[in-house]
Amino acid sequence: MTFVVTDNCIKCKYTDCVEVCPVDCFYEGPNFLVIHPDECIDCALCEPECPANAIFSEDEVPADQQEYTELNAELAEIWPNITEKKDGLPDAEEWDGVPDKLQYLER
Repeated sequence: MTFVVTDNCIKCKYTDCVEVCPVDCFYEGPNFLVIHPDECIDCALCEPECPANAIFSEDEVPADQQEYTELNAELAEIWPNITEKKDGLPDAEEWDGVPDKLQYLER
């Protein structure tokens, strides 16, 4: 089992989750984070740390966001690893809670 970063992380990219991950399984794109499914140890430490409530256990990903499970696996293979907390994006608060942000994902 793995955890999955979903829609609400796009254009927010808070990294509070990164700092608590014991296995450094987060990867960073321009405006989104992903979790490498083969590296995640299902410890659940990241989920409560996400200010945007964008992280879910694989079996609890909302039905309308199932594509994010595959997207996390795909992008974790090409994006660089992130191991330290950084500031969220400058307009993160404005984007927090905006629905259907997949169209804004920057690869």
